[in-house]
Amino acid sequence: MARTASASTSAGPTLAVVAREAGVSVPTASKVVNGREDVAPETRRRVTEALDRLGYVRRPRFDTARALRLVDLVVHSLDSSRSGAVLRGVEEAAYDAGLEVVVSAGLNRPRPGGEERPRPAHGWLDRLVVRGSSGVLFNLAEPTALQYAWLEQHRIPFVMIDPAVEPPSDVVSVGAADWQGGVTATEHLLRLGHERIAVVAGQRRSLGSGARIAGYRSALASAGVPDRPEYVRHAGFDRAAARRRTRELLDLPEPPTAVFVCSDVMALGVYEALAERGLTVPADLSVVGFDDLPEARWATPALTTVRQPLSEMAATALRLLLRMMEGHHPESTRTELSTRLVERASTAPPRTRR
Repeated sequence: MARTASASTSAGPTLAVVAREAGVSVPTASKVVNGREDVAPETRRRVTEALDRLGYVRRPRFDTARALRLVDLVVHSLDSSRSGAVLRGVEEAAYDAGLEVVVSAGLNRPRPGGEERPRPAHGWLDRLVVRGSSGVLFNLAEPTALQYAWLEQHRIPFVMIDPAVEPPSDVVSVGAADWQGGVTATEHLLRLGHERIAVVAGQRRSLGSGARIAGYRSALASAGVPDRPEYVRHAGFDRAAARRRTRELLDLPEPPTAVFVCSDVMALGVYEALAERGLTVPADLSVVGFDDLPEARWATPALTTVRQPLSEMAATALRLLLRMMEGHHPESTRTELSTRLVERASTAPPRTRR
């Protein structure tokens, strides 16, 4: 028996032994070893503990040298210039670092009307393991709690680029100085003489949109201008919804003379609502956007906007991820890059001031 035990120890326990120790079937133990998603969390825990306890050696399913050069980028969608800016930043930083990048559409897919529907996430993590990716970047995609846990369990580092909602406190993320951007946009309109300033924001639970609204309110308070609740509208970062919210603002007994819009895409919806009423920018309403996408320069008149450095944010996230892949962890989990106002032709003093 001693000789048998010695031989077994040198060869290592078989998967059947691990399965018996964990009280599961061999196929289930195999799924855990191979990083499959379709395993209950409690079952995965039992199998993982059995693997560690018995000293099971997991054989790599991919070329380790290649894996160290491969990362995944999961974007919210691929049909926007915003995603293009993120892709450009990641690609340039990855090229400098000698990394390869696999791009996937987000975990949510937009409906034609701007709403979102859950996209089947089952299988995505399976493919991540098969590809041998050593890290993941998320841009505006929202991993589930189970996916967070899966990545942590398999020791795959990940970084969030401009997370849509507040991530867990230990998750590394890169964003823009959204609060300061809201202050800057509102102060610009105040300097022009506007006091009736509205804001068209994104989703109510959006991290960036909430910070921009807070900056807007802070600037109003500093100037002694009342914060009017009827001037705050949410459009979910959707162009058509922004058009509807603008109509509501124009129908108020005392409509605003200026509006801070929390994305350039929504600002285009504001332009459309004004055109429908025979009104013009900035003669009837001054408009400030946020992002500085190419659309801001193409609009007529060109859109004054707050620039957030999307490509730089993406490149910073890639460099942070590379450090994490090498075994280092950032001192701070949140990195913010500065924003700045880009003045164009969509803002002017209000009619009464002129």
